[in-house]
Amino acid sequence: MKTNERVTDKILISACFLGERVRYNGEAKPLVNVLIKEWQKQGRLIPVCPEVTSGLPVPRPPAEIDPVTKKVITIESVDVTEQFEKGAEIALRLCQQHNIRLALLKESSPSCGSNSVYDGTFSQQKIIGEGVTTKLLRANGIKVFSEASIAQLAAQIGCTNWQLKFFDKC
Repeated sequence: MKTNERVTDKILISACFLGERVRYNGEAKPLVNVLIKEWQKQGRLIPVCPEVTSGLPVPRPPAEIDPVTKKVITIESVDVTEQFEKGAEIALRLCQQHNIRLALLKESSPSCGSNSVYDGTFSQQKIIGEGVTTKLLRANGIKVFSEASIAQLAAQIGCTNWQLKFFDKC
């Protein structure tokens, strides 16, 4: 490596944030943010949808984590825990292959939630918790952030407050 080259930290990112239609309802959830655009230009972002990589279709029935059994169950009462665990393992392998230590994942998702998930009743109620993929990534030393904590993620890769304020490159 040349002395003036910087090592660029890769970031695992929910594919829906980049406009991919991978969510359970077939929609994307684009995250419009100057830092995301800059990181994409820099080649930092490695997209993943654990649910799709596990073989679940798009669209698919909504699923939530049962807080008692910890199983992931669809609104049709189908246990999809195995698929969610498989998707989490695939996401972890991506992190290992690319030396990723940071992830930006969709809050409240049964795969990707980092602070909250839906309560398992399909009533749109959220509880404190983490998704299947987030739990596995964190258990393996990967820091997981949500769309609400992009500034904290940026700080982890060395963005200064000035850069964040003026959306300069970082």
